[in-house]
Amino acid sequence: MFQDRDDAGAQLARAVAEARPDAPVVLALPRGGVPLGAAVAGALGAPLDLLLVRKIGLPGQPEVAAGAVVDGPAPITLFNEGLLRHSGLTEADFATRIEELKAEIEARRARYLPGRAPVSVAGKTAIVVDDGIATGATIRVAVKALRAQNPAAIWIAVPVAPADLIALLAAEVDRVICLERPREFWAVGAHYRDFDQVEDEAVIACLHRFDQG
Repeated sequence: MFQDRDDAGAQLARAVAEARPDAPVVLALPRGGVPLGAAVAGALGAPLDLLLVRKIGLPGQPEVAAGAVVDGPAPITLFNEGLLRHSGLTEADFATRIEELKAEIEARRARYLPGRAPVSVAGKTAIVVDDGIATGATIRVAVKALRAQNPAAIWIAVPVAPADLIALLAAEVDRVICLERPREFWAVGAHYRDFDQVEDEAVIACLHRFDQG
């Protein structure tokens, strides 16, 4: 049980620092992952950036992910090809929605990181940080998109995730650092005494500390 995100971030930062990643860049999933990403980046003396992911919902079933758009130097779109075949849809059917999601990502980045381009991960150790993983859907699609940016390695660093998900994630990245791996998992927030929502102002404040001008 973690007291709050500051506590979890401090513990996670120690664990990642002990692993000594080479040429690290920390990528936090907003909003909850940003305070932890800041702690990890601070411990490593590494750049901190965001990894923005927007789900592409099926028409009429927005909760079902047909794919996702992932932020980066050039946003990347990924689709669940099996789901597209089953639904009789093609990527072209989502063209308008994809442009809307790219605009949402651009607006969010401009709000959080005005005037700052994404940090390059080419040849670096890209460390993806969140406050916990429940299903792994978001972080897995983020990892797939990161591969296209040619990092030397991809790590995932989180305080808590289901034990059965760790092996799946470990097969897709170079290293997983996870402090708690419960076999019975209900929700990320159940592992924090204080799991209040992280507001935009707090995200901006964290990122400002790592502003490279």
